[in-house]
Amino acid sequence: MLIRMLRRVITKHAEPAEEIQEPDSSQIALTWSGEPGRLEELTHGMLLDQAERAAGALTRLGVRAGDRVAVHLPLVPESVIATLACGRLEAIRTTLPVSLTVPELVARTRESSARVVITADAAFWDGAVRPVKPLLDHALARGAAAGGTPVQKVLVVNRCSRPVSWKPNRDLWWHEALEGRTPACR
Repeated sequence: MLIRMLRRVITKHAEPAEEIQEPDSSQIALTWSGEPGRLEELTHGMLLDQAERAAGALTRLGVRAGDRVAVHLPLVPESVIATLACGRLEAIRTTLPVSLTVPELVARTRESSARVVITADAAFWDGAVRPVKPLLDHALARGAAAGGTPVQKVLVVNRCSRPVSWKPNRDLWWHEALEGRTPACR
């Protein structure tokens, strides 16, 4: 689907003599190296499959065209997958950089009006494991206490296998949501 959309855009603006070729689904589309020495490679087929599954998970969570999805992830493959999933749904991806402080996260989540946030349990950077979800949890609690519209669902990407606080009925594991184990909401 995404490839067809891109092909239409490229064809519309390309020189008539140029031939557009779809990438081979077995070719590497994304190579990610993280700390400590972690390497992940996704082929075009794997990337598009993950994006389709993520779009399905977001749909089950009630995300529709024009809705906002806040992405609070380090630079990991799931960030690209979330972007592609939002594109499939015509949802608006809002970035919440992991470097934001709690007060900045409160303001940005309020401004985004996102009902769904995608975050990570933690992240490696500068040679250390840094909290990601705990900061988001704190910001969401402060925002709700200040009368802000509460985020309905938080999808949590398991990047560092660290214990994280969990809010039942709000927090869901990313990998379980992509497997279709996502309760419907609206």
